[in-house]
Amino acid sequence: MSMPSQPLPDPARPVLIAGPTASGKSSLALEIAQAQDRVIVNADALQVHDAWRVLSARPSVQDEALAPHLLYGHVPLGAEYSVGHWLREVAETLLTHPNPVIIGGTGLYLSALTEGLAQIPATPPDIRAQADAILSSHGLDTLLTALDPATLDRIDTRNPARVQRAWEVLQATGRGLAAWQDETGAPLLPLAQVTPLVMVPDRDWLNTRIDHRFAMMLEDGALDEARAALPHWPPNAGTSTAPLWTRAIGAPELIAHLKGHISLDQAQDTATLATRQFAKRQRSWFRNRMKTWQTIALP
Repeated sequence: MSMPSQPLPDPARPVLIAGPTASGKSSLALEIAQAQDRVIVNADALQVHDAWRVLSARPSVQDEALAPHLLYGHVPLGAEYSVGHWLREVAETLLTHPNPVIIGGTGLYLSALTEGLAQIPATPPDIRAQADAILSSHGLDTLLTALDPATLDRIDTRNPARVQRAWEVLQATGRGLAAWQDETGAPLLPLAQVTPLVMVPDRDWLNTRIDHRFAMMLEDGALDEARAALPHWPPNAGTSTAPLWTRAIGAPELIAHLKGHISLDQAQDTATLATRQFAKRQRSWFRNRMKTWQTIALP
């Protein structure tokens, strides 16, 4: 992956690379890092977990040997980790590596980095348990009816995890999520201080890469990763409140295969379709939220 007809970025400024899964972000990051003696910092919420080197498409051991890669696979399975944790680790990294290449497909991480993050108190366990019970027994609409208008206008009301989080914040603090977000502090890396790049791949080209990549993941040991995770697979996997590490695309499908529920071919087909759908959501998010970023059209 290269940047055709474009010069390398200003070596003094951090580089941000966003884009949908399988679009070639890692290759571009490695090219820049090697050419300009930079470190590569992960901004993918699933690649931080140590359970999924193959399934989360983390850089290979060979690529990691070509340039320093930070914040990859450093979070133990089951450990709590949030965008707040990630931002603090990036801040520490910038003290010693002021011009990294920060790469990932998690829009929340990149927007928090460049726009700031609201310092919302953690949800108490009893409030979380109440929300889980309401969602399970009465559905999403019951949570929605309790939210304030400003928050309803701002969140994805079809996303159970987002709705539940907003409900928990309101119950725990007495203030709506939107009110907390309005007090967001200064960003760690404002866009004016970085070189922001976003990959914009052709849909058919990307889908072909997605289909090929999951097949390669199976050859490279994805099923072994799922087998190692099986004893730790939580009962609430597949729900909006499941731990983030269980949401790696392909993990639920391979776990279902290992439990004897579906064939390996079915698991592959389902995971490939889920990856295509995820990439579509990513493309939409980046298109709407990264209009001022420099685009790299692919292929």
